[in-house]
Amino acid sequence: MRCLFLALCTQGKVLYTVDGMDREVSAGDVIIISEGQVVDHYLLSSDCNGISIIMSYDFFNEAISGVHELSQLFLFSRTHPVFRLTPDDDRALKEYFFLIKQKVDDKNHHFRMMLVSALIKSLIYDVSNVIYRIQSMSNHKKTRAEAFFTDFIKLVELNFATERRVGWYAKQLCITPKYLSESVKAVSKRCPNDWIDSYVMRELRMLLKNSPLSIKEIARQMNFANQSFMGRFFKERAGMAPREYRKM
Repeated sequence: MRCLFLALCTQGKVLYTVDGMDREVSAGDVIIISEGQVVDHYLLSSDCNGISIIMSYDFFNEAISGVHELSQLFLFSRTHPVFRLTPDDDRALKEYFFLIKQKVDDKNHHFRMMLVSALIKSLIYDVSNVIYRIQSMSNHKKTRAEAFFTDFIKLVELNFATERRVGWYAKQLCITPKYLSESVKAVSKRCPNDWIDSYVMRELRMLLKNSPLSIKEIARQMNFANQSFMGRFFKERAGMAPREYRKM
């Protein structure tokens, strides 16, 4: 997957594998497939039905920019991609899906993109609350790699603006950079640098979009050596210069 897939099964069953693990989804279950995960061997019952949203990670990251705790909760879904909703949560999620679809289709709405983004942000808050509740009640014992990955993400959320060296994070966790890289990749299919960069890019997008700071001031705040270095970093990942992004 090169996107985020969020779906609600409303009828029937689906059998499939995510990263080689067998999963089953039935009516009332939510399924979240994240970027980099591999889906295979799916089998749908004849009466299977559901609703889904597929969004790019750029859009998802922009929608949750500035709200880092939500991304932590969504990481839970990498090892728990299927979870059951209460009847109230099920009803609320369906309402979100249909309202978002209605606004996406309304091409004449002047604020369409911003409205859809706000609705998806609200949807993510509610889904994250369900995940938080499940996580609090779960008896699942984390593997060593999962524990290091969770602690790594918490550290990144607190320090990404000033620390972007994998070695620094490994030192805080009292492990080698190689072991940290192996643990993070085993759990998330992404290397530590990818995670650090994604948090930096999310913050840069948010600052360029909403902050009155100049690009030079943003580069200083985000601890880049200079504005040019930040410009190259941003363009390599966003496909455009910070100034172009801000004008958009």
